Amino acid sequence: MLAWVGIRGALAYSELRSAETSARAAMDTISDPAQTAPHIAEFASHAASAHDLTSDPVWRLAEAAPWAGPQLRAVSTIAAAADGVAREALVPLSDVVSAFSVDAFRPVDGRIDTAVFREIAGPARTGADAVADAAASVSALDDAPLLGPVREAVEEVATLLDTGASATDALARAAHLLPAMLGADGERSYLIAFQNNAEWRSLGGIVGAMAVVRTADGAIEMTAQGSSSDFSRFDESVLPLEPELDRLFEARPGRFVQNVTQIPDFTIGGPLAREMWQRQTGQQVDGVIATDPVALSYILAATGPVDLPTGDVLTSDNAVSLLLNDVYLRYEQPRDQDAFFAAAAAAVFDRLATGAADPAALITALGKAGDERRLLLWSADADDQAVLAGTTLAGELPVSTADDAAFGVYLNDGTGSKMDYYVTADTSLTWESCTLDARGRNAAPITLQVTVTNTAPADAATSLPTYITGGGGFGVPAGISRTVAYLYLPTDAALTSAVRSDRAGFGGGTHDGRQVLAFGSDLAPGESITATVTVIPPGEGASSATASVTPTIDANRPTSVVATCGAP
Repeated sequence: MLAWVGIRGALAYSELRSAETSARAAMDTISDPAQTAPHIAEFASHAASAHDLTSDPVWRLAEAAPWAGPQLRAVSTIAAAADGVAREALVPLSDVVSAFSVDAFRPVDGRIDTAVFREIAGPARTGADAVADAAASVSALDDAPLLGPVREAVEEVATLLDTGASATDALARAAHLLPAMLGADGERSYLIAFQNNAEWRSLGGIVGAMAVVRTADGAIEMTAQGSSSDFSRFDESVLPLEPELDRLFEARPGRFVQNVTQIPDFTIGGPLAREMWQRQTGQQVDGVIATDPVALSYILAATGPVDLPTGDVLTSDNAVSLLLNDVYLRYEQPRDQDAFFAAAAAAVFDRLATGAADPAALITALGKAGDERRLLLWSADADDQAVLAGTTLAGELPVSTADDAAFGVYLNDGTGSKMDYYVTADTSLTWESCTLDARGRNAAPITLQVTVTNTAPADAATSLPTYITGGGGFGVPAGISRTVAYLYLPTDAALTSAVRSDRAGFGGGTHDGRQVLAFGSDLAPGESITATVTVIPPGEGASSATASVTPTIDANRPTSVVATCGAP
């Protein structure tokens, strides 16, 4: 029996390794269904062979052995999961998706054929559920008795399945949402709020330029543009805010359109923006989309350079600097700046609407922007919003689980300026020690450290325009950057210490059951401040710690920081 199991085990191992290679190749070509299909077919063949090799009666009998049994059971579970994913998810989905070219996603005469998404929706949801079930079955394995190589294989497969579950779930949600969003069931309108990362708000930056797009039967057109300068201050919040939010943010998000992204939850900010737009213009939109110039730079990599009426050429390389800094150096008057932003938005929209963007590159760009929370969406339609819930697009507060301790690091400008073009923020998470229980959880303290630095030139007060420095407004001298940071701790975590490098204290409060520490700092060019916070994770600990961080102008600084065990 040992020889039989040994031979079949070796063959199964070889098939699973081949399946893993095919799976990774499929993921690398996921944006082009025609290229992905052959890799999925190969994966299915290897997975089926591995399952056959590890599911006969002799193998099942050997799984009861005291030492080898857990190793064999882990291998057979992986093989069964891979085979199930192939048969129930990937192959059926591939059969449907491969019938379409990515060019089907390209607008023709300003219209996208929504039938493509309706065809994909059913198989995508079935596939996503099957991958999620397979991921759960592998994650449920007890890895305590496993040998090192087997444990590593289980971890690799679990990671691969988790990634696949996320990808297929995203496809299923998109296929469900897009037809309605594109007006397949009736006209829709969306307010696009462009966040300016040169003046930080928790979700990215102040809302500056705005536009409304209308969709009808797959056709898309821009119907209106606006600027935050068009809006006056509302006397009171346009929508009721919870008292705890009033205490943290002093009702500013509900009174100023520039501040609707100050609360780090777009399910609150989206409705505020919609209500303000309606009060200002009389138009009620069906949803709100928030994005920023860094996301635009990703999109420009798909569209190619865009000519602007000013004679400028907007590219993926210069979009951030041109839109977040150069425009203020060039134009002193806000109305001239607004005109430039409006022209840029219209030019990029026209490029997209005419189908000039490479579809595969555009899908990649939008996916990257969504992963980094630089693309947010709120829908007034309750069914659509339910589909968005729990995704990065929803822009919700981070949620701690039994396995993950979730922090939030949210940055806001207090200067009334565009100085955050020159301010950096670095976030790290570390575990005090690495002692795991049988379920891979660590109950050791976790330390969050945030360092904010003003990198502006030493003579910023005189060398930079008043519109960038703030000119001494809000009681902040020109050249100084004032930052207000909100540190959200994991739900039910126990705070053990909170220290600032300037030895000042913290303010704060609570939000949705989370303790929030707030601190402000005024930094001259070259100065930094560091806040260090240590907590004990809730319950029996966690296997990872994550921190969601405000997206800034620097695409190389992560918007999600992860630490596992003792390693940052």
